[in-house]
Amino acid sequence: MAAKIPVTVITGFLGSGKTTLIRNQLLNNQGRRIAVLVNEFGEIGIDGEILRSCRVCDEDGKEITPNIVELTNGCLCCTVQEEFLPTMQELLKRRDQIDCILIETSGLALPKPLIQAFRWQEIRNGATVDGVITVVDCEAVANGKLVSDLDAVNAQRQDDSSLEHETPIEELFEDQLACADLVLLTKTDLVDSEAQSKVETWLKTELRSGVKILACKDGAVNSAVILGFNSAVEDNLDARPSHHDTEEEHDHDDDINSVEIVSEHNLEPIKLMESLKLLISKQEIYRIKGFVNVVNKPMRMVLQGVGDRLESFYDRAWKSDEIRQTRLVFIGKNLERSLIESQILNLKG
Repeated sequence: MAAKIPVTVITGFLGSGKTTLIRNQLLNNQGRRIAVLVNEFGEIGIDGEILRSCRVCDEDGKEITPNIVELTNGCLCCTVQEEFLPTMQELLKRRDQIDCILIETSGLALPKPLIQAFRWQEIRNGATVDGVITVVDCEAVANGKLVSDLDAVNAQRQDDSSLEHETPIEELFEDQLACADLVLLTKTDLVDSEAQSKVETWLKTELRSGVKILACKDGAVNSAVILGFNSAVEDNLDARPSHHDTEEEHDHDDDINSVEIVSEHNLEPIKLMESLKLLISKQEIYRIKGFVNVVNKPMRMVLQGVGDRLESFYDRAWKSDEIRQTRLVFIGKNLERSLIESQILNLKG
């Protein structure tokens, strides 16, 4: 019988850099035949499209198309049986064509329900969870975007555990840390060394003994670092405690929603950024991601935003047979579609 396919689960909060990490792995695959499962939050498959734009070549220099599978019908940990199981069964039929699988969970997914699925008979004989990588945005944590002030949190935990009343998002963040075999600390170039050290010190109090923290920039991590843990995580989940271990099922914060916008207009980047910053000031937007049709530009612009930080780059030329349009996904709390539409759809280059 063929060896089990090693699966690496890449988890982390919204906008932490999971897609950038996987894109780097595809571009530097070292001859590995990698399949990728992407769990989108929303119907527009932005992350999958970004990964498909990678120019991946085999050992002979011939360009190949990565195996990218998008799961967009709901948060992966909530739709394990409906979506993940049949997808994995199809991938396992091609075991001899795949060297490893990377799973990018949405920023809202709990890792353990997904990993528990690898105990199912339909999967366990063909695949194993090699390791869990949790990606953490250093700047966001340093600024208290995901948790309260680090010093205050530490003081409360030491003095009185009854004061620890956390939001669902903060619980999710802790669950993702608790399940990690390795933590990748991104956006470290946006903070000073003191802030980075402070974040790392706090993270160590949240992690199991022996779990390392590695700072990285733009997802540039050698595959030898994140692959090959051989942890068989599904067989040792008791060592990775979760807030939801005693629950039959879990519910996400019902106030979190996504709004998808499609515009046929050519847009001017500066005007778009100004409009987005105005929206961020009016609504609780956690994440913005998508593609922009820039006026007088043959290249497609990729836009990514976390909190009030917006970043963009051009990934490839528009294809002759595709519609040039701007497609953006907003993820946040109680987002008002009408306000977002009025702000974006009226823009023109």
